[in-house]
Amino acid sequence: MEANTTEEKPNSELPRTEHSWEERFVSGLIDRYQKNKGDAAKMRRADNPATEYQSWELLAYYGVNLEKQWVRLPFICVAAAMAREQALEANGTCTLGVALANCYEDKQGSDQAKVKLRRLLACDDTTELVRHLRPVLKLIQSRSKTTLDYIRLLKQLRQFAQYSQRIKAQWAQEFYGQVAGEHEQGEA
Repeated sequence: MEANTTEEKPNSELPRTEHSWEERFVSGLIDRYQKNKGDAAKMRRADNPATEYQSWELLAYYGVNLEKQWVRLPFICVAAAMAREQALEANGTCTLGVALANCYEDKQGSDQAKVKLRRLLACDDTTELVRHLRPVLKLIQSRSKTTLDYIRLLKQLRQFAQYSQRIKAQWAQEFYGQVAGEHEQGEA
């Protein structure tokens, strides 16, 4: 990839902490998907373990360690979900728990939604989580009118091995209602 455009090169004048790796990855993919439908098609196929290797060139470009499955899978999961989005122009704002609840008429009262959430909350490692998250993301995309916050989701998936209980609690809090602190702020 010798002929990089200036948009694809990191800005060396900005401090590295200004934009996280996840933010650069998601915004870079959105730009690539809009310009090159072939990249989006490769990433859609990445959801299938048999054709996942077709995404490796793009992942390697963003510095993803391809040798370690638990490092690679969060990027593949998010990139494939983004590639399935119709006319994705920007990162969304909807969290995973809220998006899952919004897939059903009864919202968080839906037994089907609760089963899907519990299945995610029961996962013990990143590989298992990604395997169960893929159909949930497809469900969200088919039933929801909002776009997920892919940057937040990627951060959560990357940190899952170390902070699984905290991330599971975030998803449950999002699904069942207000985010902690909102209620207390409303009373002040």
